[in-house]
Amino acid sequence: DIRDRIITGRKAKLVEDRCQTLGITHLYQGQSDKLLAFRELVSKLAVRPDEVAYIGDDLIDWPVMTEVGLSVAVADAHPLLLPRANYVTRINGGRGAVREVCDLLLLAQGKLDEAKGQSI
Repeated sequence: DIRDRIITGRKAKLVEDRCQTLGITHLYQGQSDKLLAFRELVSKLAVRPDEVAYIGDDLIDWPVMTEVGLSVAVADAHPLLLPRANYVTRINGGRGAVREVCDLLLLAQGKLDEAKGQSI
């Protein structure tokens, strides 16, 4: 089961609209302390941090990435973040990196075939 949640330092109507379109119900915008937002989110959802995969692109993401089960950096992430991530996508952020990670997670779970035809 993959549940999308977004924690972002930016605040944009476009992100809010995209989340509505995709059915993403937990959006934390304008977060200067992503770790605080992350801890609130895992508490609210009653999941353990080690059950979470987190995708980041900048140094502000590093504190969260140290607490999750799978830390992912997008291909064009800050250079200091890349060697610290468990996985680096082949695709740049905003170009399908989230899809790449979701497909890999579904493949690892043996659920990729049943997810074909669904959009992310």
